[in-house]
Amino acid sequence: MKHGGDLVAETLLEHGVGALFTLCGGHISPILSGCRKAGMQVIDARHEASAVFAADAYARLTGIPGVAAVTAGPGVTNAVTALKNAQMAQSPLILLGGASATVLRGRGSLQDIDQTGLLETTVKQCFAVEKVRDIAPTLREAFRVACAGAPGPTFVELPIDVLYPEEVVREWYGVKGGEQGKGSLGGKAVQWYLDFHAEQMFKGAQDSPQRNTLRALRHTAADMSMDLIDAAKNKSLAAVAAPSLRKAKRPAMVIGGQALRHPDQADKLASAIETLGAPVYLSGMARGLLGPDHPLQVKHHRKQALREADWVLLAGAPCDFRLDYGSHISRKTTLVSVNAQREDLFKNRLPTIPVWGDPAAFLMQLAESWGETKQWDAEWLQSLRERDRQREKDIRTQALTEGGRINPLDLLLQIDTALDEKSAIIADGGDFVATAAYTLRPRSPLSWLDPGVFGTLGVGGGFVLGAAAATQGVELWLIYGDGSCAYSLAEFDTFVRHNIGVIAVVGNDACWSQIARDQVTILQDDVGVMLRRTEYHKVAEGYGGVGFLLDKPSDIAPVLQEAKALARQGRPVLINAILDHSDFRKGSISV
Repeated sequence: MKHGGDLVAETLLEHGVGALFTLCGGHISPILSGCRKAGMQVIDARHEASAVFAADAYARLTGIPGVAAVTAGPGVTNAVTALKNAQMAQSPLILLGGASATVLRGRGSLQDIDQTGLLETTVKQCFAVEKVRDIAPTLREAFRVACAGAPGPTFVELPIDVLYPEEVVREWYGVKGGEQGKGSLGGKAVQWYLDFHAEQMFKGAQDSPQRNTLRALRHTAADMSMDLIDAAKNKSLAAVAAPSLRKAKRPAMVIGGQALRHPDQADKLASAIETLGAPVYLSGMARGLLGPDHPLQVKHHRKQALREADWVLLAGAPCDFRLDYGSHISRKTTLVSVNAQREDLFKNRLPTIPVWGDPAAFLMQLAESWGETKQWDAEWLQSLRERDRQREKDIRTQALTEGGRINPLDLLLQIDTALDEKSAIIADGGDFVATAAYTLRPRSPLSWLDPGVFGTLGVGGGFVLGAAAATQGVELWLIYGDGSCAYSLAEFDTFVRHNIGVIAVVGNDACWSQIARDQVTILQDDVGVMLRRTEYHKVAEGYGGVGFLLDKPSDIAPVLQEAKALARQGRPVLINAILDHSDFRKGSISV
């Protein structure tokens, strides 16, 4: 006879979910058992936050909602930061949370708290299952809500007595009834209530209609049309925007990760950008969309370019701190903003043409209405490319500076050279990771994973787990700051247990450099920002991985090549790179 965990597993498979991320707990054991029995990957992390980060990464890379299961109480509370990160990154995700038995709510049972009340501002919707027959319908609705409109996480609470086999639960209830006094009138009344409660809870459990047809709930462009049609004029807003683009002399596009929500649409999106022919800045998950060296992609001096442009398209890029709240864009510029989140369309800046909808769908419509590739003003394109060339030259010059340890720019440029054509970069850190964003060139769409707008540290271990489950034959690189790595370094144990070959590079400058750079200058105080040259490579070895101490510039290339060979064997590697202090990003912090 099926139990509740089996019903969970069947419903996840029905929606195309291939992996469950978790940290075990007695409240949720049937879910883990049911999923493994059904043939799903069950990847057990060392922290609940890592499990949810993994589900977030899985969703971004596959377009299918990621699923994490955590135990009741502290299991749920440990997941909150990762859940909020997924909400702000607009990742469709289902968090399954264990809960106290339905008959023990509010009576002081183990880990019994108001979980839905805690999470209601962190997810799109909370669901609580009270009967076994409601498991599948509730999960289906949770998947629907997670993908509807601007995607995001949902929470499904599954009490322990809804998940375990009926005979086990009835045995528990029998013990509880007996504790009330066998043979007494009160004891009989309690046992009658428990029997009745069990009857209602399991009634119709095996009759819950199961859908055998796979309905992979990918988030596609068709799901996100929203307001791409101007109702007043009955024509697409892309067609409305096209005339303003034709008049432009100096167009520029900024494409954010929201445009890459549809993995199966990446090639069509890249083709649309090529048809439009305007210079483009890629940010977040959009990095790699055009490959490493596309002639339309511009990497540097974005602020200056946006000030000079006379037509700007923000595709899934709101005017928040990353665009200096819109002040980068001239008030004389025609601003077209496309966003799946309606409130982000008007954040800090009123666009000339606001489009509430999917950025990828809009760009494809715009390209379709555009026709042949436009040849823009050669002087405009040349000026942007020349700035890029000068900045790249400056970076390479700074990379030659010797200081006794490892120059971070030199290390990152050599990592870029070593990257496989099928590779993915997971970014988890502050200063070192931001420097990597200037130097590393993701090779393909969806090959750069960073936390997103929330700027959360600690995503690294979980993102690697999600990327490993979502991709096959891809070389995984984890770029760690020495501050951030401690959040998820324990996941090296998970990498070893699940044979996940990853190359983690820790930029070890013994400092929270991104904070220290301003704090020490302004306040003349280094309180809280200094670290040790900790032997992180030995920590990784203690978890069963392979560690390298990298403190000589001449060792960079051979260590990288050895790390790549080990990772191909399924062995996780950590390179502890002892860095010189660098002022490369001085003055660049933005809040």
